[in-house]
Amino acid sequence: MDSTAEYLSLDEPTRSSHLWKYTPWRRIHPTGDITSIPDVGTPRLRLVGLDGGDAPEGIRLEKGVMSVSGLPEGDVVTGSFLQAASASSQWILRIEPGFSSQDPVVLDIDVKGSSSILHLSLDVGRLSELELITRVRGSGKWFGLLRTGEIGAGAVLNDVVVCLQDEGTLLRVDSIAIGRDAQVRAGTVSSGSERTKADLRYRMGEPGGNLRVLGSILSVDSMHIDHHVEIYHDAPETFSRLTWNSACGGDSRTVGTGMLRVADGSRGADAAQIFHNLLLSADAEADSIPELEVLEHEVVGCGHGTANGPIDEDQVFYLESRGFDPSEARSALIAAFLNSTLSEMGSDSLHDWLVELLNSELRTPDA
Repeated sequence: MDSTAEYLSLDEPTRSSHLWKYTPWRRIHPTGDITSIPDVGTPRLRLVGLDGGDAPEGIRLEKGVMSVSGLPEGDVVTGSFLQAASASSQWILRIEPGFSSQDPVVLDIDVKGSSSILHLSLDVGRLSELELITRVRGSGKWFGLLRTGEIGAGAVLNDVVVCLQDEGTLLRVDSIAIGRDAQVRAGTVSSGSERTKADLRYRMGEPGGNLRVLGSILSVDSMHIDHHVEIYHDAPETFSRLTWNSACGGDSRTVGTGMLRVADGSRGADAAQIFHNLLLSADAEADSIPELEVLEHEVVGCGHGTANGPIDEDQVFYLESRGFDPSEARSALIAAFLNSTLSEMGSDSLHDWLVELLNSELRTPDA
């Protein structure tokens, strides 16, 4: 069955579904008519260095799609829908084996018009080293981003997705297989679309995989930002950490769901997750649901936690006593909170770029 037929054969997911409890599929679909797969456009892509110059040799974009085995099991509704809708908008980001770059590389995705979509296949060669920033920006009303791919054995990848749409809806699905002894930092920085639904899944099917999933989320006004993260430990001696920080202002709402799955036979697995939510107003809401499914007895450790709280007024007072006005004091504390995960996403040059981006976002929102 092809992806179009598969999607059209499915029933609408209900609120009892783990993935759709907080954000109904009907609200994320580009038209709301879930019985159809509408025609959508293609965004403009540009692969550049952090300074805006040409990307180094050894990394390139190619038209097409790559078949990957060993991907984590995903949601059939969004998977089949995005596969079908992106049939004419498929690209491979190919990184040669052994490739190494001292500076981050930026994949710019410019979304314009009423709606657009992209299926991006990541082909990260074995023993390569790279910092990749995928930046989504523009005034599109709806954008769908499907990322599938494989991180090769021994590769070291800092993979940061920055979501900065001016408005509209973002539907993002990641399905990534992590190879033997690969080290991956998967960062998400979000402060843009009015509504976001993201389903991010990673599978370590070979021994020695090391994964850190990091989130720095800023929601303001009436934004609704919903991220679901699943990490599959399907091999011995695998390691993962999920750290997710959300700052919520206005009457916005953030949702963070984490599921760590440790399969039988994954001896020596080490998995943990924590969600922190900073509430910036009385009407803001943050929901965090950390979960574990552990089927292996011989693990290093498996744990989870979550914490919510407002800005500490004593800290605001302290900064005001040092010359900050109230708005500056609040912005400084929000920046410090979000920076705790930004700082783990990569190198100093990547971190400096992300901090400048965060500071520019904090100058404008009404939290």
